[in-house]
Amino acid sequence: MSRRVTYSQLGGPEVLTISEVTEPHAGEGEVRVRVKCAGINPFDAKVFSGAPTASPQSVEFPSGNGNDFAGVVDEVGAGVDQWAVGDEVLGGKGFSGQADFVVVPAAKLVRKPADLSWEQAGGLDIAGRTAWASVEAVALTEADTVLVSAAAGGVGVIAAQLAKLKGAKVIGSASASNHEFLRSLGIHPVAYGEGMVERILEISPEGVTAALDNNGRETVDAALALGAPADRINTIADYAAVSEYGTSGVGAAGATPADLASLAALVAAGTVEVPIDSVFPLEQVSEAYAKLLEGHSRGKIVLTL
Repeated sequence: MSRRVTYSQLGGPEVLTISEVTEPHAGEGEVRVRVKCAGINPFDAKVFSGAPTASPQSVEFPSGNGNDFAGVVDEVGAGVDQWAVGDEVLGGKGFSGQADFVVVPAAKLVRKPADLSWEQAGGLDIAGRTAWASVEAVALTEADTVLVSAAAGGVGVIAAQLAKLKGAKVIGSASASNHEFLRSLGIHPVAYGEGMVERILEISPEGVTAALDNNGRETVDAALALGAPADRINTIADYAAVSEYGTSGVGAAGATPADLASLAALVAAGTVEVPIDSVFPLEQVSEAYAKLLEGHSRGKIVLTL
């Protein structure tokens, strides 16, 4: 038997439980990973609470939980020749990541660089692929000034740094407690809330040319007011803006395992920083999501197994 986070009704973090389940095994073309770290994401909480998501999720009870994971290959299915028992890997699988074992198609895994911590690797899949795809969606260059909201959060902190690597001037909205941290990354911090447009104009009198919204309508409206064309605003937090304003809404699905591997290499090299806000044992999964839902986390919250 093995452990798996499950839930059998919709609700808050309290619906999450640790269940004993039969160990899964790798089939043809698949690999089984013994998980060492698993990430948590706002998307997970939207699904188990029944909140709307960009692509409506059909949940069958009991449901597994979580997507991101990192661990060690411990079983290889027939026809798999790119992985061997003992390989250190990372990846994601919907409704499955928070478990002792995850079985995934071999092509979906990414090799974990030796210098990438287990905690960073375990929380990288959704946030990393989302950040990568959102930056690519707005085609940033050295001529751009881009607004990144929730710039200290799991997706935002990666997206802001990737935008900076494109040569763009990056303005990041965040709570005041994270401003010095953003400055250390070369990002211009700004407080969100009333008066944000005026505060951004103090940093960039010419406005902005693009935006990466990880927070909601406030960011989209601010970016439009500051001169960004709608088609150079990518949102993962305001799905209605895609149809109402013509913004893009590219998320994790817009990035490939090869993109994730490229990002993992950047993090391992120290070129992109992925801060770990806090680490919880699997048994405290409900507490981990409660902290996530409080907001103002710096980087990722992960579970250890």
